[in-house]
Amino acid sequence: MTRWTADRPFLAVLALLLATAAALPLLAGTPLEMSRYLANAIGQLAAFAVLALSLDLIWGYLGILSLGHGLFFALGGYVVAMYLLKHSFEVTGTVPDFLQFMGWKDFPFYWAGFGAFPYALAVAVVLTTLVAGLFGYVSFRSRVGGVYFAIITQALVYVAMLLMFRNDTGFGGNNGMTGFSVMFGWPMGTSGMITGLAVASLLVLALVLAGCRWLVGSRFGALMLATRDDETRLRTLGYETLRLKLAVWCLSALIAMVAGMLYVPQVGIINPRLLSPELSLEIAVWVAIGGRGHLVGAVVGALLVNAIKFWLSFAAPEVWPFILSGLIVLVVLVFPNGLIDLARLRLVRPMGPRRLAADVGEARP
Repeated sequence: MTRWTADRPFLAVLALLLATAAALPLLAGTPLEMSRYLANAIGQLAAFAVLALSLDLIWGYLGILSLGHGLFFALGGYVVAMYLLKHSFEVTGTVPDFLQFMGWKDFPFYWAGFGAFPYALAVAVVLTTLVAGLFGYVSFRSRVGGVYFAIITQALVYVAMLLMFRNDTGFGGNNGMTGFSVMFGWPMGTSGMITGLAVASLLVLALVLAGCRWLVGSRFGALMLATRDDETRLRTLGYETLRLKLAVWCLSALIAMVAGMLYVPQVGIINPRLLSPELSLEIAVWVAIGGRGHLVGAVVGALLVNAIKFWLSFAAPEVWPFILSGLIVLVVLVFPNGLIDLARLRLVRPMGPRRLAADVGEARP
């Protein structure tokens, strides 16, 4: 039996994701068709799960806590928003709201080419790799780690948030960017587009989950765990941990970028709040609740916490912050490995006379 077939939780979650992705379009036009809101919620939850996987890869398997992954998430979101606005303008001729607000007659020069999705995707990949690579190289080469690395990453995302709040940057300022009307030539907001985006998010989540599972199960994954547990000893044995950490860090950033590109078209807006330190902290909470170092746990944690958040946002929005704080305290004090610890709990039957006699008999030589 291979590792993949022996990992039942992984196979169960993967099968559920693929089954849901196949069911959404098949149910279209039937009485069982999901509402637009539910399909949109599924797509957003899948994007959040991809984001949680990106952090679990670097935190759970390399031991590096990042409190700034919202930066890469927002970077992907802003790039896809630029594509959506430029493409919508080329198709419909409608001038975006932020241009009208600023009194500009045309897009800034650095928006050139964003009407083509391949160009926007290439820019997102290159920019994310450069930002993550430069920051990671400087940090890892200086051997910055632990709480210091977490603080620096949070400071980085906060600086980016302050920058994007400026209206003269050409990215919508504090109002953000909205008004996405066309994507790939198809109108946004239709049932078909909403379902298509949800299916794409589920398929990307399944692909990222399978890819991360393969990576951590390989020899490279063993080196990641060795770096997490005893990096000094690994360097003593002649392994170059700087390149390993830098490669995983950049891969994690790219996965977070993909999550942002999936999320923004479904929510229909992007603003600097996506760069708030609170979101980056929430990502760590999702992974901690699901169980860091367990890819399935990160997915389940993100889906569970955000599903509760979506529900409470309508039912009792003032209660959610207290529930989130309670979950954090519960994880820290009772279940340090999140839902993984909860799944391992077993109810022990009281020690009756027959069981006591059997145990004593087994203990005798």
